[in-house]
Amino acid sequence: MGLFSLEHSRWAYHADFAVYGLTVALLAGGLLWSPPERAPAIAALVALGLASWSLLEYGLHRLVLHGMPPFKHWHALHHARPAALIGTPTLLSGGLVAGLVLLPAWWLGAVWQAVALTLGLLAGYLGYASVHHALHHWRATSAWMQRRQRWHAQHHRAGAVPGCFGVTSSFWDHVFGTAPAGPRR
Repeated sequence: MGLFSLEHSRWAYHADFAVYGLTVALLAGGLLWSPPERAPAIAALVALGLASWSLLEYGLHRLVLHGMPPFKHWHALHHARPAALIGTPTLLSGGLVAGLVLLPAWWLGAVWQAVALTLGLLAGYLGYASVHHALHHWRATSAWMQRRQRWHAQHHRAGAVPGCFGVTSSFWDHVFGTAPAGPRR
C-alpha cells in the first residue's frame, strides 16, 4: 500500500480527508487577505468551482470510472468491495487538480482568481468524498443521507442498468437520462 495504491491503509485513507480539509482551509485563509472590493468576484468564483464540481463528479464517475480503461477496472474493485478503503491516491488527485484547474486558471487570470475557483472545486470534492465515505461506512440518520444512500445502493446493485452516477446529487442523472425510470424503492 504505497503512495500510488488504490487500496489505502486506514491511516492513508483518513489522511486524504485531512490533506484536502487543510488545503481548503489554507486556500480560504489566503483569500481573506484579498482587498474587500474583490469579495463579490471571489464569492462568484468559489460558487462556480462548487457548481463545476457537481457536473465534474457526475462526468468523472460516468465517463471515466465506468467507461475508460484502466480507470473502469480500478473502479470495479470498489464495486466488488464497497466497504474496502479504495480511492484515488492523494498525489494523483492533487496533481490533477493543480495541473488541470489551478495552473490553467492562474495562467488565464490572476492568482486570487485561480485560488478562488480551485477552492470551490476542492470544497466540492471534499464534500463528495465525505458523503461517499458516509454512504459506505456509516448508518444514515438524516432523511437526505438516507435518500443518497438508497440512490447510491441502486448504483451498486449487481445487474442493474448503469445509472445513478451522482453521489451528492441526482440532478445530472435526471438531466442526462441515467436516473432509474420507475419508482425508487
